[in-house]
Amino acid sequence: MWWILIPLVLILSYGIWDSFSQPSIGDIPGKFEEVAFVRNEQNKGGILRVYAVAVGDIEHANYEACADLFPTNDYGSLTKVYFFDKSKPYPTKLSIDAPHFDGSQYEAIMILKRSGSDKK
Repeated sequence: MWWILIPLVLILSYGIWDSFSQPSIGDIPGKFEEVAFVRNEQNKGGILRVYAVAVGDIEHANYEACADLFPTNDYGSLTKVYFFDKSKPYPTKLSIDAPHFDGSQYEAIMILKRSGSDKK
């Protein structure tokens, strides 16, 4: 019985540890902070998610790794991540309709898009 119970407890412990030790945007170089988010209702078609992220350390920021942490879905979904300098004004509300924020007030330093696959 112990030969079954000990491996089972070890596998379960590893699964729990792995679930709670996933990286977040705070773990990536750049001092990232999510400041705004909007998502469409998705009654038909793909999901559109738009994020605004303030960056505290622009020189050492890993934008690609940060954008990879935001969710995507299959079948035409799109995730847009706008990065803003934390020392300058940045939006705290976004619109689902483009351009998503007032470009005359705020200036994005980087824009990255992620999309899900269209495989069935």
